[in-house]
Amino acid sequence: MTERRTRRNALVLAVSQAVVGSATPISISLGALAGHYLLDADKSLATAPVTAQNIGLAIGTLPAAWVMRRFGRKIGFHTGTVMTGVAGLVTTLALFRDSFLLFALGMALIGLGAAYVQQYRFAAADAAPQDDKAKAISMVLAGGVFAAIIGPQTVIWTREMFAPVMFAGAFAAIVALALIGAFVLSFLDLPKEEEAHAASESTGRPLMQIAREPRFIVAMVSGVSSYALMSLVMTGAPLAMVGCGFTPDEATLGISWHVMAMFLPSFFTGHLIARFGKESIIAVGLVLLAGSGLVALSGIQLWQFWGSLILLGVGWNFAFIGATAMVADCYAPAEKNKVQGLHDFILFSTVAFSSLMSGWVFNAWGWAMLNWIIFPVVMTSLIAVAMLISMRPRRIV
Repeated sequence: MTERRTRRNALVLAVSQAVVGSATPISISLGALAGHYLLDADKSLATAPVTAQNIGLAIGTLPAAWVMRRFGRKIGFHTGTVMTGVAGLVTTLALFRDSFLLFALGMALIGLGAAYVQQYRFAAADAAPQDDKAKAISMVLAGGVFAAIIGPQTVIWTREMFAPVMFAGAFAAIVALALIGAFVLSFLDLPKEEEAHAASESTGRPLMQIAREPRFIVAMVSGVSSYALMSLVMTGAPLAMVGCGFTPDEATLGISWHVMAMFLPSFFTGHLIARFGKESIIAVGLVLLAGSGLVALSGIQLWQFWGSLILLGVGWNFAFIGATAMVADCYAPAEKNKVQGLHDFILFSTVAFSSLMSGWVFNAWGWAMLNWIIFPVVMTSLIAVAMLISMRPRRIV
């Protein structure tokens, strides 16, 4: 693939990340609130639709990897936009019918569509030279900066469009975003070998052999810890803010700041990784996650909610991009699909569990407990990273 084609495809994927990826901040900022709105009795299930989304994402990772391998990335990415558009229709219908179960199903379909969006970062990494993989991942994820703007602003402008049916307009807008994303993806210019069936993986190492490597294990632990903690706290944050007397718009803007913080550092995270190494940037990200917990525990003013969410986003960016780049070091081209599929299945299964626990923990023990959970998880991950660093061969001076 030529350098020009590489840059073009990275730009197309970044724009699609911004547009199709906007479905995620829309659903996250409104999923728990809409669930609360639809429930008559047990409000502890309010975050269940967000959990359904994460379950859909986890379940979708393996078939997404299979579609990419069988039909090529371009068809796979278009499959994801179709899934996202259908999800927008189902969630909108559910709100008009006042059906909590149908809404949860629609949120699960949003997760299935997001599983294909998650493949954007691997597509960028696989096309880049070894030394530039982290930069390629960062470039694509930088599109999330605009998703952080497009998604919440879509919520603010459309959530009362079909009043008195609250939130339906925002979920209907997901259909339009999916259509725009499909148009953008039509400009992908992938090489013939990417569009053809993937090379046979029979020549690669067994999957379990790769999964037992210390580098893969540490990358997995770091990526899962950072993403699960981010999901745990972020899912409960809108409920906590509204419960403390702030408006849904203020809660939505908090999620907007958070999602922007998740992706804005992507413009330079790849360069930081190249300069300081993956392990160091992962460690910094984990420390920032702990910092977000400290800010959240310091009080319940709006700036403390927003400040903790911003630190949560930046910490996630450093830890997750570093971990993803580390995973990309662990496989050969013939092994990529099975390793990527296993990685994302474990990752998003854990994320789904953390989002489910968010509602339960919040209702049982409150906002403070969600943030106390951060510290033991961060410490475990930091120990794993430190052990990996200690295993490096020492230079003889």
